[in-house]
Amino acid sequence: MIPPQDIQRRIIELEVEHRDLDVVIDTLIHDLRHEELQLRRLKKRKLQLKDHITLLKMQLIPDIPA
Repeated sequence: MIPPQDIQRRIIELEVEHRDLDVVIDTLIHDLRHEELQLRRLKKRKLQLKDHITLLKMQLIPDIPA
């Protein structure tokens, strides 16, 4: 079992990377010479980060017995 503080730390790291990708993607979109492939890869990575963050946040929610 991973300690909750380690999970929270990892979530913060991933959220920072996610925000950084936002900036890079916005910059590329406004650059007329951007490469579509690179932009698609960055967007895909951003979605992967979001999914991973969601999974980690779910681990922090305690199980409620039925």
